[in-house]
Amino acid sequence: MLDRAEQRRGRAEEADALLQLLLAKACDALGVPTEGVALVAVGGYGREELSPYSDLDVMLVHAEGYPRIDELAAQIWYPLWDSRTKLDHSVRTLAEAQQAAAADDRVALGLLDARHVAGDSHLTLQLRSVLMADWRRTARSRMPGLAQACRDRASTVGELAHLAEPDLKEAYGGLRDAVVLRALVASWLVDVPHPVLERARRDLLEVRDALHEVAGRATDRLVADLAGEVAAGLGMSGRDELLRHVYATGRTLAHVCDVSWRRVESLMTKPPRSRRRQRSGGPLLLALDEGVGQHEGEVVLMPDARPERDPVLGLRAAAVAADRELVLSPAVCARLAASAADLPEPWPGEARRLLCALLGAGSGLLEVWEALDQAGYISRILPEWDAVRFRPPQSAIHRFTVDRHLLETCVEASAMVRDVRRPDLLLVAALLHDLGKALDGDHSVTGAGIAARVARRIGFSEADADTITLLVRQHLMLAQVATRRDLEDPMTVDMVVGIVRSTETLDLLEALTYADARAAGPAASSPWRMRLVGELCRRVRGELAGGGEGMWTEAPPVAVPVLHQVVGVGRLGVTVSDHHGDLRVNVAVPDQVGTLSTVAAVLAVERLAVRSAVITSVDGLGISQWTVAGSPPDPVRLRDRLAVALRDSTDVVRRLAARDSSRARVASRVDLLPDASETATVLQVRAHDRPGLLYDVTAAIASTGADIRSAHVSTLGAECVDVFYLTDSHGAPLESEDARTTAKSVLDRLSF
Repeated sequence: MLDRAEQRRGRAEEADALLQLLLAKACDALGVPTEGVALVAVGGYGREELSPYSDLDVMLVHAEGYPRIDELAAQIWYPLWDSRTKLDHSVRTLAEAQQAAAADDRVALGLLDARHVAGDSHLTLQLRSVLMADWRRTARSRMPGLAQACRDRASTVGELAHLAEPDLKEAYGGLRDAVVLRALVASWLVDVPHPVLERARRDLLEVRDALHEVAGRATDRLVADLAGEVAAGLGMSGRDELLRHVYATGRTLAHVCDVSWRRVESLMTKPPRSRRRQRSGGPLLLALDEGVGQHEGEVVLMPDARPERDPVLGLRAAAVAADRELVLSPAVCARLAASAADLPEPWPGEARRLLCALLGAGSGLLEVWEALDQAGYISRILPEWDAVRFRPPQSAIHRFTVDRHLLETCVEASAMVRDVRRPDLLLVAALLHDLGKALDGDHSVTGAGIAARVARRIGFSEADADTITLLVRQHLMLAQVATRRDLEDPMTVDMVVGIVRSTETLDLLEALTYADARAAGPAASSPWRMRLVGELCRRVRGELAGGGEGMWTEAPPVAVPVLHQVVGVGRLGVTVSDHHGDLRVNVAVPDQVGTLSTVAAVLAVERLAVRSAVITSVDGLGISQWTVAGSPPDPVRLRDRLAVALRDSTDVVRRLAARDSSRARVASRVDLLPDASETATVLQVRAHDRPGLLYDVTAAIASTGADIRSAHVSTLGAECVDVFYLTDSHGAPLESEDARTTAKSVLDRLSF
């Protein structure tokens, strides 16, 4: 028996033979020559990709002044219509074909696959040459419209990889996009991995052939009622195996499309090569982080980067790409999958922080994760992912496959990181909460076991791992209780209190519930359901607040180093040490308003990313301990930099502003916590991490004259949750009006 590819070619050859016969008969009957006229197959017929019930897409091309062309066309088309052949036809001169292609991108794409069938082959060759030359000449001007058409189609139809009943042709990542990719290659603007594209296209054609056979008609939508028979026709075990195959193929094509369109966008926006070289002296490679750079719109590895020696490099590159919404180079993904050093178990703190930064990057996560997953890197760092990859949804309320749902939940959760004290726990729970669906039984129970193992492997403390486990185990609980129990019954609230035990855990579980529901789809996140969940949480929070839960308490003062070890000439000193695998920088400076912001600016300019900091005052000195990530600084050089900046901070502020200029400002949240301290005004800032963030906050506080008694800076993933204890010049809490002014000053500074 012929395979389906041969059957498709066989159908095209049969159609060719019929059209050749019809043209010859028509020319004989009308007494007109075959020179100057040709039948040309276009679109899928031109590619010899006819499924059992596909249309014939045919163009009758003729020279100017060719005799009796309308009669000739009628003698070809009518026999086809009489035989009930589905026909998409046109009659055009070369000039008319050019005009049609110029006016409609969809027509242009079909004509790029023009293939000679019958008549004057020289005319067909001329047509192909003219159309291809036009396409390449006008490709740059066509790209924005073609890209928008693809985005509109994706928005309307959806993504092939995530639809319960996917459209094999029109969904994003389907056969239509395979045609677009071939056109991009033909434009000479970008190239694509041809073996990957052709394999994916062939696989989707195989499924469509089987779908036509089962349906007995032309259709591209793989509906649930037919999926089982289609799977059997392809030798698969059932609907789930078929859908996983279609999802995997669609995801591959969608990823190739994403990368290709990003490259086209980069090509369209960058200046001509000659001007770039004149301006920069050569190709521009911009350093973004340790071992990670940017080149022509893609995140790449720096020339001296060695992933086989740096197990954290892959996560660092991914976090940078996702945060900046840049393409992570496919070559980098392949290199990381093939040669990156294994992460030690448990993971180092930097790896865990970078994972949380990646998960908290919002929509930037999706493309970067997809690129790494396609290359095989995700399987190396999270082998549990393999079991849910392309797994079809089992519930009608879910609009995505299980793996994509987990990522969409992370995207939704990233919008709520400033509503919880531990955004890192929220984001990791969002990533893990449905991994149990790969196993038999209640997926909340099986998933909790998986989450416990993963959380400990990636380096969370026992307490934090227990919280993540609880979040996964109970991720359905709030919605179920809110919609199935009487909220007026005190036992309902008591039951939830007994599970969450603290306001902090309740906040995390509520945020995860909202993120999970919104990622699932409209049915799961209806206003009614969300309102009931919110009302339940309000009641539980009130019960917990009676026990004093959820309040900030000031941490013990920083352990002050022996002063003669820290303070140098002019009562200014710096020490640098290793602290449990992190860098600990101790700084002593004269204690006055504004010095803390200067220290923060110098550390940022030195490319030291602040993970946490505690500040206090002792004997007229501002003593601060900073936990930072980056290359260990020279203490003498750092002290000298601080001395210069304390005299005049103009240069360091200018350099810091240059580093921050390319980063979009994200809305921040600034709150006063009135019940957190009786001896100070407590200000809490939640914001997206960036090099100049801490400088901006502390400078804004200093501008109001408030003194920072202590600060507790915590960077969790890509989010900062910073708490500042403020006093006036007499060491007393700020007056209410002064406190509000200070909070507004900080918010205005972060919003600028």
